[in-house]
Order: sequence, then structure tokens, then C-alpha cells
Amino acid sequence: MSIKINCFNFLFLFFVLSSVSAQKATIKGTVLDDQNTFPIEYASVALLNSLDNSVISGSVTNKNGGFTIKNINAGKYKLKIYFVGYQEQIVENISIQNNQLLQLEPIKLKLGNQVLQEVVVKGKNTNSKNKIDKQQYKASQFETTKGGTAIDVIKNLPSVTVNGQGEISLRGSNGFMVLVNGKPVLTDAATVLSQLPANTIENIELITAPTAKYDPDGKGGIINIVTTKGSVDGFALSTNLMGGLPSTDDYDNLEKPKRFGADLTANYKKDKFDIALTLNYLRNDNNGYREGDAYTKDFDANTITRFPSNGERSFDKYNYSAKTAINYTANKKNAFSFGLYLGKKFQARRADLVYNNSTSDLTTDAILSQITYFNSNVQTKEAKFTLANFDYTHSFENKSTLTSSILYEHANLYGNTINLNMDYPDKQTVYQEINNPYSNPIYGYRIKIDYAIKLGGGKLESGYQYRNDRQDGTFGYTENPEQVPPVDYSEFRGTVKTDNHINAVYSQYSGKSEKLDYIAGFRYEYSAREVILSSDANPHILNFSKLFPSANLLYTFNESWDSKVGYSKRIQRNNNSELNPIPEREHSETLEQGDPDLLPQFVDLAEIGINHTFKKGTFFSTLYFQNIKNPIQRVNSVYNDTILNRVYTNAENARLYGLEFGTNYKPKKWLSLYLGANIYNYKISGDLDVLGETSTVNNSDWVYSVNANGTFNLGKNWSITAKVNYISEKPTAQGVDSSFLTPNMSLKKTILDGKGSLGFQLQYINFGNMNANQQRITTYGSDFYTTTNYVYETNILQLNFSYNFNKLTSKNKLPTSEFGEKEF
Repeated sequence: MSIKINCFNFLFLFFVLSSVSAQKATIKGTVLDDQNTFPIEYASVALLNSLDNSVISGSVTNKNGGFTIKNINAGKYKLKIYFVGYQEQIVENISIQNNQLLQLEPIKLKLGNQVLQEVVVKGKNTNSKNKIDKQQYKASQFETTKGGTAIDVIKNLPSVTVNGQGEISLRGSNGFMVLVNGKPVLTDAATVLSQLPANTIENIELITAPTAKYDPDGKGGIINIVTTKGSVDGFALSTNLMGGLPSTDDYDNLEKPKRFGADLTANYKKDKFDIALTLNYLRNDNNGYREGDAYTKDFDANTITRFPSNGERSFDKYNYSAKTAINYTANKKNAFSFGLYLGKKFQARRADLVYNNSTSDLTTDAILSQITYFNSNVQTKEAKFTLANFDYTHSFENKSTLTSSILYEHANLYGNTINLNMDYPDKQTVYQEINNPYSNPIYGYRIKIDYAIKLGGGKLESGYQYRNDRQDGTFGYTENPEQVPPVDYSEFRGTVKTDNHINAVYSQYSGKSEKLDYIAGFRYEYSAREVILSSDANPHILNFSKLFPSANLLYTFNESWDSKVGYSKRIQRNNNSELNPIPEREHSETLEQGDPDLLPQFVDLAEIGINHTFKKGTFFSTLYFQNIKNPIQRVNSVYNDTILNRVYTNAENARLYGLEFGTNYKPKKWLSLYLGANIYNYKISGDLDVLGETSTVNNSDWVYSVNANGTFNLGKNWSITAKVNYISEKPTAQGVDSSFLTPNMSLKKTILDGKGSLGFQLQYINFGNMNANQQRITTYGSDFYTTTNYVYETNILQLNFSYNFNKLTSKNKLPTSEFGEKEF
């Protein structure tokens, strides 16, 4: 009987509670951006008691900005809505009746200045991070790079240097691989980085001991450029304008430099689609001059010929491009991505020099002959790039993923070098005019498939890749007026066809065991290279198979300290310019040519480092070692009494060891400091084959570089940033490159409620005898000596304006040139 009563009571109680619950009300609404009416996702909505402001319930908005609050008792309430970056909003006087569904009018949030500023300050505490296989740096800490390119950003990093010739080194090595948003870019680093606007870069990652999943290209490691992304949901826009003021220094150049540019990044994300578009144009001329001295000795004739020179050396440079990426997520298992890149790059280097040539008796130094003449040398390079890529990713039930991708690129490369010798000072009589026109189109494609699965508490990744690039170069040589009797110039004309095929497979496993993170794997490649010359009936073939192992360990002692160890086998492949044996008349005193039998460089990288995170910043220090087989050298030999032949050749061995360290430190709220330094010892040794003649090289020395950056927040949205980059003297195979100093400074004002900024930059600051932005290159041998001081424009004034409409946070990856730019 008691059981029946208890059951009856339970049923009665259930009925009562259900009736009461059914009478409770529901509130629905939508949260939008006040300016563009786009929905705001993840905004917090709190239901408050109107009498004591106590929290009754709450919700978070979905991707459409909508929210729902259920089971509300009858009464009077108010809503509190807030989201980072916006002003908090209160909706008053909300009356609720039983069993009511209340649909509110759209709630619009306004941007808030104070919150935005707090977010910026907080971000400066994480300007750098050290992970198991990389170092990551925020580009925003380098304000002086605004309006420039990716080169201006990366040269601030501890192990990166950029010399006066624009050559980029990572830990002392000129060869390294570039990734853009994790995608390989098999191009010359300086060329591809010069087309990426600094304003569109979010982070830069130095991968100094790459794992097996990466291509092994690049003896110095990998630099990954992470660009800004699109909106979370809705529309986002970011634009930057740059204009250069008139030059402060006069180098007596033929033309005044032009400096202006703009870039725009737009992104739209809605439901399953994510579409991004970037447009950019940059005109960045540079004035300057050069001072040179050189001589050659003819021991058979017992003469010495001197040909010092001085005059203009300037650059006209512009590039523009359009990039788009479309991501489509069909469902949780299938995602598609398409990218398209169209670009144009142009460079004209002018060297208008006065030569004072004289030939003297080597014993008595008595002058036998002399002439003064004017040499105008203009070298133009142009390239048009077209690239398309398609990616597909499938996720399985066991959470493993399969990714396939295909990329195709065509690059139309062409140019000319016009070398004109005239009388001086009248410049009326043409002694000689030489033209070196060329066309060198390149075609390339890449096919990849990758599989990743969680296995045994870790992650197993494996994949296959095939890539091919081929180039069909035609090189001409004409002389006006033609010499009498006619001269055979066939060695300066011809065709060079190259074809590269690379098959690769890899597998790597990563995981964590208590305080130890680890990644280990291997990559196997079979490479086939063929160079066909019009002057040689037999093709030049190089085939090889190679295993590229890698391993990385990271041990975490505590929240503040960790240490890492890494090893990676790398390869620096030969580009087609290094393989082209047809001499090009670079200017009056230089011919340049390659070697179709040049060998690639094989490199062993090893490092051990320690990382420390403290209250006001971070610090890292790394010891590293490189052993390089077949290091490529560009060396000089005597072609004739006034022309040096610059050729590419292999030495036997080189080794490099060094120490790098870097720190981000914020001692005060208004002061952020960054310092990076690198010191290493480089030694190259062995025999060099220079056009059939053997010479021995044995050169070593210490080299160091310092990159420093400081930002001072002056209040009222004003800040000032000062930076300096310095490279010490550096030994080469036949001589030495002098030190190189580049100080810069910028002033920034944040405007438009934090969405915009105005900037003023003073680049390459030079006061007194600082000798900023100039570098002397010296080479010598038993029968020649040459030294040239390149003086580049200083005290460049530049204005920048930036505007950001909505935060950029999408995962779209815009494409860039895969093959063509390394031959530019």
C-alpha cells in the first residue's frame, strides 16, 4: 500500500513541476556590429535582475549572432551584452510573462577604444615564442618596416642578416627555404620576400632544424611567413598606403627615385565559404653610387692594367600582384581550397661609371697606354607569374586526415643588359654597344598527398610528393658597331634547357612523454636533373638518391625553463642561373657564368638550446653547427686585361658553428625592448675548379651580427620605435665583405578609434661618419685585385597610413610563386 502511495505522490509532483516549467518564458535576440550590421559571434549575454543586478541566466551568441535564454520566471529583467573590443551595452526594462516567447530587436554594439588599446598592450608580452622545431616572432613589433616588404621584417630576427647587395643569410648561410603560410616556395628568398608587403605579415617562424615532413631544400633551414587572415564570420578589410618624400641626399643620379605603394586585403567568410583577396603595388626606387678600384696582371707580357671607376648605381623597382584563395568546407569530413596568383615584377639597375684605364710596365710602373671613357650599363629584369593550386582534405571517423594538393605555375622571365661605352666627357662617340637579351620561361608543377593519424598517444604523418620544373632559356649577344674583321661571339649566345624531377616519400612520428616532446622521422628523395646546351651535343645529367633524417627533442623543466635539441639533413639545390654556362656581360668589367655540372650542397644541421620565460619577457640561446659538402662559391678569374670572369663553382667542404640568442623585455608599461645577436665562425677549404684551372681556398674568420629594436609608448596613442641592424666584416672564398650598418626610426599615431594609424619613418639614418647603408666588397687572387664600395641612399623619409575594418582572423592561405621567382 505504501508503495502505491509513494508512486502516486511522485506522479503528482512530476505533473506539478511540468506544469510550472511549461509556464516559464524564453528570450531570443541577435547581436550585431553597429557599423556594418554583421553578426558578432561569441558575444556574452547576461540576464540580470532589474532590482539588484544579480545574474539570473546567460548565453553566448552563435555564428549568426543569435542567442536564446530559456526557463525564465515572470518578472522584470535587463540584459547585459559585452564582447572584447566593443562597448558594453545594457538593455533595460524587459518585462516577462509566463509562457511568453519574447523576440528582441537586434542589439548593436559599438567599438570601444579602451578595450582595443588594452588588447594591443597585452599582445606585446608574447612577441616571441620558442617551440620544439621553431622560433616565432610577431611582425607588429617592428614598426619601422611598415610600407616595406617581408625582407624589411625578417632582417630584424636574431639569426638573419641582409647585406648591401640584398643577399639574405640565416645563421651565416645564404641558402634557405621560404614557406608562405606553411606552403613551400621553391624560389630565391630575396625575390619572393620582396613581393610580400610587410603590412600583411602577422608572424615569422624560423625553423632551424626542420622535420622530415618539410622539403629538405635550404641549407640554413626554413623561414615561414604567416600572413594576416580574414574575418571570423562576415567581412573584413585591411588597407595600407605608403608614400616617400623627396630625397634628402643628392647622388647626382640621372633620375629622382619614386617611392609609393598600397596594399589591400579583403576577406569574406559565411557559413561554408571563406574567400580572401589581396592586391598590392609597390614602387621603391633607390639612388646611390659606387667607387671601385681594380687591376689585373699579365705576367707573360709583364704588364699591370688598372681600371678604377666611380659613378651612379641606382635601382628602379616595382611589383604588383593579385592573390585570391577560396576555402569551401562541405561538411565536417570534406574541405576544398583553391588559390590563384597573378603578378608582375620589374627591376632596372643602372650603373653609369667613368673608367680611368691605364696599362703600365709591371717592373718599372711606367705607363704604356691610358684611356678615360664613360660606361652606361642598364640591366633590366622582368617577370610575369601565373599560379594556381587546388587542395582537398578528408577527415575519417578515426580522426585521421588525408590531404592531397596540386599546384601549377608558369613564369615568363625576360630581360636585357645594355652595355654602352662612350667618350668622356662629351659622351658623343659610341665606342661599343653590347646587348644581352634573354628569355627564360619556366613551367613547374607539384603533386602531394599526406596522411596523418593519432597512434599510440602520438601522431604519425606520412606522405608522397612529386615535383617538376623545366626551363627553356634563350640568350642573345649583339655588338654595335661590329668589329672588323668580324669576331666570333658564339660562346655568348645559345640555349639552355633544364629539367628537374624529384620524387619523395616521408614519415615522421611526434608525441609527448611527461615533460619530453619529441619528433623523429626520415625523408627519402630521388632526384634527376638534365641540362641540355645548344653548344654541347651531350646532355649534362645528375641523378642521386638520398635519405634525409631529422629528430627534435624538447624537455620542459618547469613553467619558466625548457631545453631543445635538433638535427636535420638538408640540401641546397642549384638554380638555373648557377647552371647556365653562357657568359653574360654584367657590366664593363665583369662577365658572369655558371657550370652545368655544378653539384648541390649537402648539409648536416645540429643545435642545442635553452629557453626561458620570465615575468617581463622571454629569452633564448642556441648553439648550432653546420657541416657543408660541396659549398658553392662565386669566384673571380681574369678574362682579359680589363674584364674579370665571375663563375660559380664548388669547394670541397665548409663548416660553421655559432651561438645565437634573443630576448623580448618589457621593463615598463611604456617600454618594449627586443635584442637578437648571432656570432659564428665560418671556414671554407679545398680546391676550386675555375674554368678548368685549379686554385686552393682556405679561409676562416669570426662573424657577428646584432639586431635591436625598442618601442616607447608616449601616451595619447603615440609611440616611437628605433631599431638598428649591424653585420660585421665577413670572409669570402677570395676576399672579404665589409661591415654593414642600417639604423631606422618610426613615429606612429593611432587614429579612428584604434582602427587606423599614421606613421612617419626615417630609414637608413646617417649622421657624420657613420657610413650607414654602404658596404665594400673586396676579392683578390695572384693576378687580380678588385674592391668596390657600394653607397646606397640614406635618410629616406616615408609616410604610412593603415586602416583595419574588422579583425582579421581567418585561416585562408594566399598563394605565391612556387618556382619562377628564384630565377628572376
